[in-house]
Amino acid sequence: MEAKVKIDAELSVGGDEFIVIAGPCAVEDEKQMEQIGKYLSKLGVKIIRGGAFKPRTDPSSFQGLGKKGLEILKSMKEKFGVKVVSEIIDPRDVEMAYEYIDIYQIGSRNMQNFSLLKEVGKTNKPVLLKRGMSATINEWIKASEYIRSEGNEKIILCERGIRTFEDYTRNTLDLISVPIIKSKTGYPVIVDPSHGTGRRELIVPASRAAVAIGADGIMVEVHPCPDIALSDGFQSLDFEEFEKLLVEIRQVSKLLRKADQ
Repeated sequence: MEAKVKIDAELSVGGDEFIVIAGPCAVEDEKQMEQIGKYLSKLGVKIIRGGAFKPRTDPSSFQGLGKKGLEILKSMKEKFGVKVVSEIIDPRDVEMAYEYIDIYQIGSRNMQNFSLLKEVGKTNKPVLLKRGMSATINEWIKASEYIRSEGNEKIILCERGIRTFEDYTRNTLDLISVPIIKSKTGYPVIVDPSHGTGRRELIVPASRAAVAIGADGIMVEVHPCPDIALSDGFQSLDFEEFEKLLVEIRQVSKLLRKADQ
């Protein structure tokens, strides 16, 4: 089983490069994504996230633009030469979404949606599988096996924190799962410090820790104006904060390379 998942001929998750996936929690409109895509691509971000379908606890909350959101993501791909990852929540949408996105995301709430896991397992595109909010490491691994059982081994696992008695942070970011999962599955593992902490001021230190513990990348929420974001603005970085994050990641990576020499 390969520890590296190829997104295309030149881009992989799990190789020597620490991958930063960034973008808004939700695709809101074309103008927003144009601004974000232009900014992130100039900084060298190669994979952009954006939710077209948003499973929300509150049914009155913004649920995403659906297929229109996928169409916006595809146009951004073509314009800026980036890859996109977006969450699919219904097995019936897997085939439809195939032409729009490069990586299927299975969110925390759907980690054990076995029909959905099997459906993305029948495709030849990478699947980013988030840990369920109350899932054990073994349950998370078993969920990935549903995808693999259908023939798709292009699996990337994402630690996004688990629900515990602690309520200062949105979730408890279980970073020790990173080396455990890598040793037990061989799959690349990335960390989501946005959902993992739910607090903007903790994203940078959590990302530094993710680099240090051996994660293959991070996925962070970035928005030009987090205070007016339609979804999860409180845990999104603005552009200035995101640039600081990139600097911090490079510094930690540089120190680790020196330590290995």
